[in-house]
Amino acid sequence: MQVLPFRVGPLDNNTYLVADEDSGRAAVVDPSFESETVWEAAMRAGWTIAWVLNTHAHLDHAVLNAWFVERSGAPLALHGDEVGMLEAMPQQAAWFGLDPPPMAAPGRLLTDGDAVELGQSRLAVVHTPGHSQGGTCFLGPGFAIVGDVLFAGSIGRTDLPGGDMDVLIESIRTRLLTLPDDTVVYPGHGDSTTIGRERRTNPFL
Repeated sequence: MQVLPFRVGPLDNNTYLVADEDSGRAAVVDPSFESETVWEAAMRAGWTIAWVLNTHAHLDHAVLNAWFVERSGAPLALHGDEVGMLEAMPQQAAWFGLDPPPMAAPGRLLTDGDAVELGQSRLAVVHTPGHSQGGTCFLGPGFAIVGDVLFAGSIGRTDLPGGDMDVLIESIRTRLLTLPDDTVVYPGHGDSTTIGRERRTNPFL
């Protein structure tokens, strides 16, 4: 599998394009502000966007869900505990002083232990609450796309609705730090890192 990161938008978000190169089937993960370039990259590569995935449904990770769903015909998938946050997208936009974005209804509600199939490849679904109730990581061979759960040298904030520091730390320790040290961590903001580096140096852990 190939993972292409795109740093986009005014909040310095990471949107990811994950592809099974043999089949040409791909997923867009966390379509943020100004992430239309991800579509262009997929088209240049000849890949078909088969899924639109959210690690969680905060506005900056889901604002272009409908844009990608409409163009690709792919279903939107996220954890069931994030539906309330997804439905509150107009209120979230109001917090930023923005007009409400177009909405896309989920085509699939994910649960812990599910898998998202891309050709012969699979992304494992791992529920990691704490930053948000339905926070989810997507694990592939040698990598984890973790949203706002874990960052290089930091962790997700817990002062937003659905946040809980104790739950977040438990998620990281039991669901992520159990992965091999060389697992590449692709966060929702900032640079990529590895599980081993965060285990050794992250001051929050």
